[in-house]
Amino acid sequence: MSEIIADKNSETIKPNDILITLCDSVSFVMSTATGCEIKYAPMVQRITRTTLRPDIGTFVLFTGSFSGMVVINFSKEAAMEIYTGYMTTMGLPEQELTKNYASDEVANSLGELMNQILGNFTSKVSANLHSRIEQSQPKMLALPHEVQVSINMALDNPQASRITFKTGSGNVFYLEYTMDDTEFIPVGELSEHEEIDPDDILASVFNEK
Repeated sequence: MSEIIADKNSETIKPNDILITLCDSVSFVMSTATGCEIKYAPMVQRITRTTLRPDIGTFVLFTGSFSGMVVINFSKEAAMEIYTGYMTTMGLPEQELTKNYASDEVANSLGELMNQILGNFTSKVSANLHSRIEQSQPKMLALPHEVQVSINMALDNPQASRITFKTGSGNVFYLEYTMDDTEFIPVGELSEHEEIDPDDILASVFNEK
């Protein structure tokens, strides 16, 4: 599991450090799920508000040690490429897949990927920051036009950013991220929580018999 990397000039972990960790989770989960490398741009764009945009928007709220919202806006081309790659990687024949980007099959697949992304992200937060956040169920919307989303939660001086992602075929989608303006400052020696492998536990039990 990759670590959350603090600012080079300080041990303090800031919102941008957490954002990059989230971007790494998006890239890792989607690349693994589709079998095609998905990259994000090395630039963070500051924005004033978070919006759901056409053609498909998905969002998740999270709370805990810090609060915020993750939005991913897909063009229909990016959504269909990711959906097709995900399904064929799992062994489904391409001819059996829907061709309609607004179908429930596409929405369910992208929602499942969003769940996996947030699971990967929250696991890193727990391991590296000794903190805990919890997520809501992803919501998916096929959109004919731009929609502004109001966050129904109290955020401490919210910071909003946008990152551009590109699929293997060059289709673009965007991650928008709003969170508390917070910092994590080490006050002692911190170590990453050790991950427990269930297979190792079972092996040790059987070896003792």
